[in-house]
Amino acid sequence: MSEIALFLNNLNLNCSIIECVAVFFSILYIILAAKENIWCWGAGVISASLYIYICLFAQLYSQTGLQIFYLFMAFYGYYHWNKKEQSLQIIEWSISKHLFILVTGTILTFLMGFYFATYTNAKMPIVDSFNAIFSVFATYMIAKKILGNWLYWIVIDAVASYLYFNMGLHLTSLLFISYAIIAIFGYFSWMKRLKIDA
Repeated sequence: MSEIALFLNNLNLNCSIIECVAVFFSILYIILAAKENIWCWGAGVISASLYIYICLFAQLYSQTGLQIFYLFMAFYGYYHWNKKEQSLQIIEWSISKHLFILVTGTILTFLMGFYFATYTNAKMPIVDSFNAIFSVFATYMIAKKILGNWLYWIVIDAVASYLYFNMGLHLTSLLFISYAIIAIFGYFSWMKRLKIDA
């Protein structure tokens, strides 16, 4: 037991009440999304609003912009899922569409990373930009119920965990590790539903 306590002490878990609440609603969002529950978007509004504040003060400017995007996407996602609740089905995109996203995302990552590295005091600009760019694509995909979104999230969440850990936001880093695990379950859950609907 003392070894676990020592490990947690060495992690120096640094979290505020705001970060704790943001983490709670973030976990609630991903669990509800994996279950195709429309109220995931309400939890998303709360977590995105709190993370706008957190990321801005951590000098993670790409992440701040990403959280603003999440806020708007939460309203879009709720509207889209609610409007088409009966007809919106899980689908998968072709490999060519995924390749287009990977190439476009990589180019945009380096352009954004270069900008923030050159003209701002942003921390870890390339990693931050990678996470922001591909999160935009993956969020759009989840709103459209594209199966492959979960595979993107596994990678994005692993990178985000590394990013937040290095910024001293250890609770948020643990959140993204749990996100990656939930994304694995989300993928298989949606794949099962895709086969049932087929």
